Amino acid sequence: MRILCVSDQIDPLVYSERVRDRFPSIDLVLAAGDLPLEYLGFISSMLNCPLLYVEGNHDLGNSSSRSSWDSGVAFEQHGNRNMGFRIGRECGLSILGLPGSLRYNKGANQFTELSMALHILALAPRLLLSRLFRGRAVDIILTHAPPLGIHDRADPCHRGFSAYRHLIRLARPRWFIHGHVHLFDPDDERIGRAGPTTVINAFGHWLIDTGEAS
Repeated sequence: MRILCVSDQIDPLVYSERVRDRFPSIDLVLAAGDLPLEYLGFISSMLNCPLLYVEGNHDLGNSSSRSSWDSGVAFEQHGNRNMGFRIGRECGLSILGLPGSLRYNKGANQFTELSMALHILALAPRLLLSRLFRGRAVDIILTHAPPLGIHDRADPCHRGFSAYRHLIRLARPRWFIHGHVHLFDPDDERIGRAGPTTVINAFGHWLIDTGEAS
């Protein structure tokens, strides 16, 4: 299983006619927000695989741009899906998506700790039932913002959600994939841990290769 994760920045290594050579045999693309739909459509069509995404705090009415695509191909044609506050399955994986960031200026796609906790609470019965039978509630949590204390920053805009730390303990996902926090130094931490969960900052792009059959 090969999963290409993207977020926040149009990456020239991805937005290229050579993307299939650079990233062969991709099974799934996960987009963690703040990327134009034209770019996501390019990725999914070039790699010919489904793409699941959540919106970031700068995705303000992003879906309105669909009609302007030069390709004229509907975004959903290749199995692309907005996973905001949804649980779904793709390529044999269960995936929970949570959009937006912590509220810092009352903009769109921003949430208070309480409102995000209430959204998660609404999903809790389904998550608990899945964990009871499978040992983990979902395989992947895909968000825009990070969990509090993992890859986040001290400023109000880039602080993570404490609710996500509780969610990780509840869901026990294999991966928690987020964006929002830009990386400018090669030494910046991209991979973290929260118990059994690997936390990945997908800024630009990151490739997950499980070595398992899809």
